[in-house]
Amino acid sequence: MYLRMPSAVAAVFLCIFAANPAASADSGSANSVAVSDKALVKEGAYIFQASGCVGCHTAEKPKGEPLAGGRRLKTPFGVFVTPNISPDREHGVGAWSEADFFRAMREGRSPEGAYYFPAFPFASYAAMTDADLSALWAYLQAQPPRARRNQDHELDFPFNLRPLLVFWRFLYFDDTPFASDPAKSEEWNRGAYLVRVMGHCGECHTPRTLMGGMRLDREFAGSKSGPKGDRIPNITTHAVKGIGVWSKEEIVSFLAEGYLPDGDFVGGAMTEVVENSTGRMTERDLSAIAEFLLATPPHAGP
Repeated sequence: MYLRMPSAVAAVFLCIFAANPAASADSGSANSVAVSDKALVKEGAYIFQASGCVGCHTAEKPKGEPLAGGRRLKTPFGVFVTPNISPDREHGVGAWSEADFFRAMREGRSPEGAYYFPAFPFASYAAMTDADLSALWAYLQAQPPRARRNQDHELDFPFNLRPLLVFWRFLYFDDTPFASDPAKSEEWNRGAYLVRVMGHCGECHTPRTLMGGMRLDREFAGSKSGPKGDRIPNITTHAVKGIGVWSKEEIVSFLAEGYLPDGDFVGGAMTEVVENSTGRMTERDLSAIAEFLLATPPHAGP
């Protein structure tokens, strides 16, 4: 059933720091987890949900504590194990500064400067606004610390060689900030930001090269091999392979409640995405996502 389900949302199973988050150099200093700006934390909670982070950073079997990491993601390059991003000082990001967090999200680098593997979608997050990153950081710091030790990834050779990431970054990493298209509507631009940046939908719904880079010439055309080995649906406007025959209202309903146009319900990985992410978003943002998707070029795909 999942193979024929269009899913216009964040690729929840790729939302990871694909290297264990290391403590910053000043890990002995205190970093408050009690954030006084409640409004900022509330805003960060929404960004956290829209970005689909909880699914990746919570162990699936057995069910773990939120943000404590431990989820195993099988990929063609080996197994990535999601890290702890709770504010625990020893095992999570409690010893990080806000600048460390910005560096991870914008540059794909640890506090010490080491490169993260691109299974962590920093290539998409790099275009997030300062305001959204600050709010997300405030939310994370306000969460309970989880004392769960991180595990090493189990990657095949030569993909386990971190220095090779220099070449990947040269080919595929673009840290250009998000810029609105003045020729498009405000709603379309909001949708573009939610889908391409915050939701990083293309990380899952776009086919990749042998080196793991997204084929942007076939953006959102689907993939034959998702994070759990599933085929990932085409969410372009292709009338047969994609969602070209869906109405805007049908897309919004799908994202909000998991209802398909034929009356069936969402299944597979998308069930969790709807429950944790899109089902918690505002109708206005879901409408913006639909507006953007219904303007994408049609591509044939899985």
